Amino acid sequence: MLQPLTKPAASFDNLLETPTITIAHGDGIGGEIMDATLSIMNAAGAALKYDTIAIGQEVYLSGITSGINDASWETLRRNRVFLKAPITTPQGGGYKSLNVTMRKALGLFANVRPVRAFTPFVDCRFPNLDIVIIRENEEDLYAGIEHQQTPEVVQCPRTRIRPGCERIIRYAFEYARANGRKKVTCMTKDNIMKLTDGLFHQVFDEVSREYPDLETNHYIIDIGSALLADQPERFDVIVTLNLYGDIISDIVAQVAGSVGLAGSSNIGADFAMFEAIHGSAPDIAGKNIANPSGLLQAACMMLVHLQQPKVAETIQNAWLRTLEEGIHTADIASEAYTAQRVGTREFAQAVIGRLGQEPQKLSPIRYPETTQPIHIDIQPAKLANKTLVGVDVFIDWNEPGRQAETLGRLLETLAGGQLQLKMITNRGVKVYPGGFPETFCTDHWRCRFVSIHSHLDPAHDRMEAVRPIHSKDITDLLDRITDAGLEFIKTENLYQFDGIRGYSLGQGE
Repeated sequence: MLQPLTKPAASFDNLLETPTITIAHGDGIGGEIMDATLSIMNAAGAALKYDTIAIGQEVYLSGITSGINDASWETLRRNRVFLKAPITTPQGGGYKSLNVTMRKALGLFANVRPVRAFTPFVDCRFPNLDIVIIRENEEDLYAGIEHQQTPEVVQCPRTRIRPGCERIIRYAFEYARANGRKKVTCMTKDNIMKLTDGLFHQVFDEVSREYPDLETNHYIIDIGSALLADQPERFDVIVTLNLYGDIISDIVAQVAGSVGLAGSSNIGADFAMFEAIHGSAPDIAGKNIANPSGLLQAACMMLVHLQQPKVAETIQNAWLRTLEEGIHTADIASEAYTAQRVGTREFAQAVIGRLGQEPQKLSPIRYPETTQPIHIDIQPAKLANKTLVGVDVFIDWNEPGRQAETLGRLLETLAGGQLQLKMITNRGVKVYPGGFPETFCTDHWRCRFVSIHSHLDPAHDRMEAVRPIHSKDITDLLDRITDAGLEFIKTENLYQFDGIRGYSLGQGE
């Protein structure tokens, strides 16, 4: 459990001349690539001190199911900057993803993943590929809130909040402007998930009007992903939701040549974590064949963040020169451009040997002398008039034949009071009244009750002639359902906000 700090944390605006960062060697190949990265940073003259913590598999297997102990939390929160090697989460129930836990607990709302091509020295069909994917980092399905609700059905709710949408979208626009980018693309699936993804798209459109100097567009995630794989050069900065961003960033990294080349930063209001985008690769651990480039790129992002951009510039240019001269690890080796296939340690030494040199064919890296962190201020959303108009009651019902008509007729007799049964859905498809016999039904039924004074007007997303109901109308209904021998699993209240429907329609409703 997190405890208050025993002394004040350092502020990003008041970093010491030689800042102390937290490092973790992680699992699998983590120790090898961390050692390689630290050796390069030290040789380049990075002004850093290190506190080392243990996280990951070793901690999990010691009985700490979070993968991190209290002392390590204390160290992280004191130093405020974290360079992390990949970790392994044990398979099976009972273990929470430490990556997700850290992002949420430390408020790391923005995951920033730059990806570019290094052709011809690293094989890629798209020589002008240069994309930054900015992914919302705290919400979406990665909250990991899951329940089994019936013998047949498990559920994972998807939470999306307006401040979270606005914060990551504003960050993407500010990042694009600060880094000389020209276009910001939003990717969602709001043709299906009209409320959650729809909110993200809506906020994107609202915020984009404040940045007339930047081009904007939107893609549905499926065609957007296809275009990223086939025409990545048409994209510049992409902002998207957590799950989508996780998937497309790996797609783009692989298209660019290897996931082993890409690093990422996880940015919060006053904390930052830097890591490679790949996993711990336990199958090649200890073999001295892992590519340390992803963690090295993350470390350079960290150095820029810590106001040491010229050190980062020196490292990245030496790294580019190493690639140009054909000194490659196995994952990027090719017959055409590899002069020497090397291991992890040898690759690090090759980069160190080229510190102070610049690439001759690839574009060299240039950073300004100083950089400014991006600060995002979010104003509270305006209050809306919230009206309770009904309830979805989820029922575990597994009578022989699973006939929706049978359940529907029973629930009609239980409605009463201020509520009427409007419909029953199964897996989101309306099965009562008027369902189709071809529809497969499981044992998980959503039963929608609305005010007896309500009439749905789908064209305007509102209920007409609504009179508010009270919570007691719902609890009385649940009592009648229970007394009838039915088991309700959960409820979801149905609200209007300023007269606008705040819930999705059932398929066929």
